[in-house]
Amino acid sequence: MIEDRIVAISTPPGEGGIAIIRLSGDGVIESIDNMFLPYKKGVSLKNKNGYTLTYGWILDENGEKIDEVLVSIMRSPKSYTAEDMVEINCHGGNMPARRCIERILKSEKNIRLSEPGEFTKRAFLNGRLDISQAEGIIEIIRSKTSKSLNLAVKQLEGKTSQYINKIEDELIRLNAMVEASIDFPDEVGGLDYNEVNQILESVDFTLNKLINASERSQIYRDGISVAISGKPNVGKSSLLNALIRKERAIVTSIPGTTRDVLEEYINVRGIPVKLVDTAGIRETHDVVEEIGVKKSKEVIDESDLVLFILDFETGITDEDLEIYNLIKDKNTIILVNKEDLEKRNITENEIAKLFKDLKIIRGSVKEDIGLDELESTIEEMILGDSLNSDDLELMINLRQKNSLIKAQEYISNIKYTVNEVSLDCLGVDVWGALDSLGEITGKSLKEDVIDRIFRDFCIGK
Repeated sequence: MIEDRIVAISTPPGEGGIAIIRLSGDGVIESIDNMFLPYKKGVSLKNKNGYTLTYGWILDENGEKIDEVLVSIMRSPKSYTAEDMVEINCHGGNMPARRCIERILKSEKNIRLSEPGEFTKRAFLNGRLDISQAEGIIEIIRSKTSKSLNLAVKQLEGKTSQYINKIEDELIRLNAMVEASIDFPDEVGGLDYNEVNQILESVDFTLNKLINASERSQIYRDGISVAISGKPNVGKSSLLNALIRKERAIVTSIPGTTRDVLEEYINVRGIPVKLVDTAGIRETHDVVEEIGVKKSKEVIDESDLVLFILDFETGITDEDLEIYNLIKDKNTIILVNKEDLEKRNITENEIAKLFKDLKIIRGSVKEDIGLDELESTIEEMILGDSLNSDDLELMINLRQKNSLIKAQEYISNIKYTVNEVSLDCLGVDVWGALDSLGEITGKSLKEDVIDRIFRDFCIGK
């Protein structure tokens, strides 16, 4: 059991409706009871049941009221940390919470300020969460879309750990078979290689699905960068405004209005997308516009996806073809804009000849035509084949993915050498895979790695 007690402000600094001060550890309820004046006479926090709120005041050393508060009591083991916990809900703003926490630290010498993520670390050390679930909490805090939030909640609920536990059960069964064949050959006979191969195929299949899920979850977590490119006055800024649904970029009929790159974030089917409106790429003698064109080329080079806009009215010009030569090696969607106009100077044959195998969308930014198709195409191109597959929808971070890959390498080694090496060697690889999987749930993580994980959390979490 962890003996020391910790305290921290768990809400962001600044003005707000409330601020929350969180305490955890054996004796924290009694500590707060010593400085708490309940509204109702005769009430004592020490006698309160868990999951109760008590109204009153926090008092300073002289018995003067610091602030009007609500005090939440959560008793071990049914709390976030599995220890006794208190949460003081005081008024928002810097001073009320600061005065309350100063009072706690000054009067209770065995209470200290918590380290980053220490409340969640205690939940892990006390067995309430495994490491994967703990990382789900930071994923929830950092989620940018409803989709990434949903995946993070699944991780907190232990969905990832459930798959890991099933794989571990299979590998433990395999190891038992190997050890039984080594220690009791007369009783159990030789190793059943058909059953061994079935186990290995099943484990390898599930590991593949988890690794694929990690690729997709990275997209939902980190998002993608999409550059809007094209010649001046083709509708790039209008598209940006239409997708973010507000007038962010200046739109005029004068070519070269956008002279710098503009960035905005949108949610495309659960994927966080950074849209970058680039300056129209063309030869120019304007020094400022020239800098914008140079920046645009850099943004296009760094982007995950390029939206290349053509104009039905002006047709495909040499200027368009020069820009296309810059982006032809990028993941590209062609949007042929201004389809609402009667005058069209782009033919289907031209499109088919010049942009073979590229996704073409015909629309009108002004009339909101083709934007739904554009969002669907972005989702399809980014997620690829996994969009309509039975891949698992789980939040798996880079650390966990690396552990999965290590486990799969051990399994592959067993599959390709199972009939050639000694049973002792097979057992070593099985335990190597188990050790790698244990890094995901925390069973085999070293202390310094655990410390690094929780340092990513904020104070008070």
